[in-house]
Amino acid sequence: MLTGMQIAVIGGDARQLEIIRKLTELDAKLSLIGFEQLDHAFTGASKEKIDEVDFSVQDALILPVPGTSLEGQVETIFSNERVVLIKEMLERTPEHCTVYSGISNAYLTGIASQANRKLVQLFSRDDVAIYNSIPTVEGTIMMAIQHTDFTIHGSRVAVLGLGRVGMSVARTFHALGAKVKVGARKSEHIARITEMGLEPFLLSDISKAVSDSDICINTIPHQIVTASVISRMPAHTLIIDLASKPGGTDFRYAEKRGIKALLAPGLPGIVAPKTAGQILANVLSQLLMEDFSNRKEKEV
Repeated sequence: MLTGMQIAVIGGDARQLEIIRKLTELDAKLSLIGFEQLDHAFTGASKEKIDEVDFSVQDALILPVPGTSLEGQVETIFSNERVVLIKEMLERTPEHCTVYSGISNAYLTGIASQANRKLVQLFSRDDVAIYNSIPTVEGTIMMAIQHTDFTIHGSRVAVLGLGRVGMSVARTFHALGAKVKVGARKSEHIARITEMGLEPFLLSDISKAVSDSDICINTIPHQIVTASVISRMPAHTLIIDLASKPGGTDFRYAEKRGIKALLAPGLPGIVAPKTAGQILANVLSQLLMEDFSNRKEKEV
C-alpha cells in the first residue's frame, strides 16, 4: 500500500486515468494537475492548478509518456490550462522526490539534473517496452489495412530494426502471411532474424532491400528512410514510422514523391489507452511501493 505517500500527477491522456485509478486503490494521496475538465472524481485525489501545488510535500511527480516539450510544457488533454514544469518546482520538492516519465528530452533531463532529482524513464525498461509492443503492433496492423488496397497476406513488408517493437511487428506480420524481411546492423540480430524464419538484410543495403516493398515499417529513431531510400521504393509503398518524433523518415521527400508516409508514435495510447495505461500503472505502482518501503526502512 502507498498510505501516506503524496504524489502529483501532472497532465497526460487517457492512460493517466488508469494510473490514477491504481494509485488511489493503493491509498496514495494524489494532486491532479491538468484534469479540471475530467468529470470522474477519484477518492483521495484533488484537482489543482500547477501554481497551487505544494511541491514541498510531494514524494513523486508523474508526467505523461512524452514528458515535457523542449520548453517545459506538459500535454494536458483534460484541461485548457497551460501547464509548464520548471526547475524551481523540482527544487521545492523533498530530496527523495522522484520524477517519472515515459521518455525524456534535453529540457526534462536538464532540470532534473540541476535540481538533483532522480528521473525514471519508464519506456527505457524492457518490461514496459515489450508489453507496449502489443498494442503498437495492433495499431500498425490497423494503419496498414486502412491505408492500402491490398491484403497484408502475401504483401512484401520491410521492417527496419529488430528492437523490442521491431521483433513483435516482424513476427506478427509474418504470422498474417506477409513476406517479411528485416533490416538490422548487428550480426546477432541478423542471426535472430534468420532463426525466426524471416529474410534478413543489413541496413547498409536498405535501398536495395526496399526496392520491392509494399509496406515499410520503421522502428529506428534516427533518419534512416532517407530521400535516396525512398527514391528506390515502388510508388505504392506505404511507410509507417513507429519511431519517436520526429521519426526516421524524410517525410518531405516522401510527399514530393507521392508516397504515403505516416508518423505514428504513441500508438498504444491511441489504439488501446486502457491497456497501455494499465501497463504503466502496474510498473509505476511497483516502483513507488519499492521506493516507499526503502524510505520507511531508512527512517526506522
